[in-house]
Amino acid sequence: MSEQSSKSLWAPWRIDYIRSLHKPAGDKCFLCEAAHASVADYGNHLILWQTDLSLILLNRFPYTNGHLMVVPKAHKAELADLTDAEAADLMIQTRRAVALLKLAVAAQGFNIGINLGRVAGAGVPGHLHQHVVPRWGGDVNFMSVVGEVQVVPQALTQLWREMRELVESGKA
Repeated sequence: MSEQSSKSLWAPWRIDYIRSLHKPAGDKCFLCEAAHASVADYGNHLILWQTDLSLILLNRFPYTNGHLMVVPKAHKAELADLTDAEAADLMIQTRRAVALLKLAVAAQGFNIGINLGRVAGAGVPGHLHQHVVPRWGGDVNFMSVVGEVQVVPQALTQLWREMRELVESGKA
């Protein structure tokens, strides 16, 4: 490919994320808004389930298909700010998220982590959250190696419906 060739990968959903990075300080935290959503509104927030202390939802700006976030309901920025019960529930729900992803998308491995602070990559530095990113043996394709982009092969709403069915059925 020549240097004059143009490479474009359209990802129109990314503009919402880009714009969200520049919100005024007074704007509401989308994770707190999701934590207060009713079950009838789960689909709008891509919520899979909630506990008294945590919220589990699909990442609206995923690294790959099935990218989940496990979020303490309390708006806290640091691990040290979590109570022991909140920290324990974060891990318990992460364990449940891994089980769901193994069932729902046949994930073979996972990247699990927390970005603490903006310089560490936190998109929402004021509200701690843990990423659960499923991985597969065959997910290293030419797009990520050559094109330096990821391909997400399934619509978020379709995956959310499939995963909610598993959660509601008690299978996950």
